[in-house]
Amino acid sequence: MNTPSVLSIYDRSGNFVKPWLDAGFPCIIVDTQHEPGEHTDGLLTRVGADVIGWMPPLRRYAFVASFSPCTDVAVSGARWFQGKGLARLAHAIRLFARGVEIAEWSGAPWLAEHPVSTIATHFRKPDFTFDPCDYGDPYTKKTCLWTGGGFIMPTKQRVEPALGSKMHLLPPSAERANLRSETPMGFARAVFAANAARCIAANGGAA
Repeated sequence: MNTPSVLSIYDRSGNFVKPWLDAGFPCIIVDTQHEPGEHTDGLLTRVGADVIGWMPPLRRYAFVASFSPCTDVAVSGARWFQGKGLARLAHAIRLFARGVEIAEWSGAPWLAEHPVSTIATHFRKPDFTFDPCDYGDPYTKKTCLWTGGGFIMPTKQRVEPALGSKMHLLPPSAERANLRSETPMGFARAVFAANAARCIAANGGAA
């Protein structure tokens, strides 16, 4: 039986899929910052594409995650909303909606992630919220999750957020947005642990 794939979109770092890769799942990460086209190295395929116009391959999926850009809808930047205009708001909502559309299409457990943002007003309230320190990374960054397909929220095992709100303290740089958006590894491992067991069991082992 072919092992189902894991798909993570709007994903530059690939942090989210690392535990799945280690367990033998083929993984696809899609982002405009990857080299254009499709590039496979072992079990990992990087796709450089705009998710709006990209179609996921037809196959079985073990999990789908969406991390659409939040710059134009995060409430931390609310003071700049009017200056950004309606077109940027509409585009941000469209990116989020496309992620949910692909996730629901897959039939797999899924999550769509965002910080606290206006998505809750335009879509619905999130199903879950967490801080990275809830899963072992010692900082805070309240994050919202919209989920479906039988997603299991991992049990929180909070540690002291010794680094505080470190993402808000990052100095301006070309990489600041990418650093702020990287998936915390503690959360990535926790989601894998909570959701992968049934896939592994169904395939008699992932590899």
